[in-house]
Amino acid sequence: MHIEHRNNVKVLGRGPATLVFAHGFGCDQSMWRFLVPSFEERYRIVLFDSVGSGASDPAAYDRAKYDTLHGYADDLIEIVDGFGQGPVVFVGHSVAAMVGVLASIKAPALFAAQVMVSPSPSYIDDGDYIGGFTRDDIEELLQTLHDNYLGWSSNMAPAIMGAPDQPALGQELTNSFCRNDPEIAAHFARVTFLSDHRADLPRSATPALILQCTDDMVAPVAVGEYMQRTMPSSVLALIDNIGHCPHMSAPSASTDAIQSFLARTLT
Repeated sequence: MHIEHRNNVKVLGRGPATLVFAHGFGCDQSMWRFLVPSFEERYRIVLFDSVGSGASDPAAYDRAKYDTLHGYADDLIEIVDGFGQGPVVFVGHSVAAMVGVLASIKAPALFAAQVMVSPSPSYIDDGDYIGGFTRDDIEELLQTLHDNYLGWSSNMAPAIMGAPDQPALGQELTNSFCRNDPEIAAHFARVTFLSDHRADLPRSATPALILQCTDDMVAPVAVGEYMQRTMPSSVLALIDNIGHCPHMSAPSASTDAIQSFLARTLT
C-alpha cells in the first residue's frame, strides 16, 4: 500500500530542512493549521493522518499492528524516510510525541530534533511518578468511551481542549472526535492511555523540546518535568495556558517556543 494514500500525506512549504507534524488522539492534520503558516516559508512541511484517523485509508487499519504505539512508529519511519529529504524535525502532539520517541530510537539517523507538544510517557500515577490519573480513573474513562463514544466525546473534548475563552475550539475538537470510527477510537484510546514508555525516554538521544501548558488536565507540569530530567538532550518550555492543545489555543506562544528551539538546535 502506498504511504501517501495510507496516511493522506501532504507536502508544502520550502526550505532546506523538513518539519513533520503528527496529530494526537481523535484529531487530524488540520489541527496544525495555526502553526504551519509560521514555518512554511523557511521549511518543507509534511502533514499526515495516522491510520484510523482523518482521511487515512480505513482499509489500512490492522488491530494487531496498532495494538501498541510501535505500529504507529513504524509508519512514521516510513513517512520520514519517504518524504523527509534528510533528517527531519518531528513535531508530535500528545500521544504522537511518544510515537516520535519510539521512532527516533529505532531510526535515529532520520531525526534531527523533536518537538513534543503536551506529551506524556505514562498517564497513570506510579509511586513518586505523577501521571495525572489513577488506574481506576483510566479504566473508568475507557469503559465510558467504549459504552458511549459520542457522549464521551461531547463531554471530554471541551475539557481536553481547555481554552475557556475560545469555546469554538472545544466544539471543533468534539466534532473531530465524533468523526472517528468509535471502535478504532476506543482501541487507540486503550493503547494510548495504558501505554507506559518511561523506560524509553533515556534511550532517545535526539534533541527534544518538551512544550507544555501550565494547566493541562491530561499532562500536568510534573510530567514535563519528569521527562526533562529523564531525556538526555531535552529542554522544557511552559506556556501559560489552560488545556492540552497549545498549538491551537496558544499558537503564537507555541510558535515562539518552537522557533527559539530550532534556532538553537539546527545551527
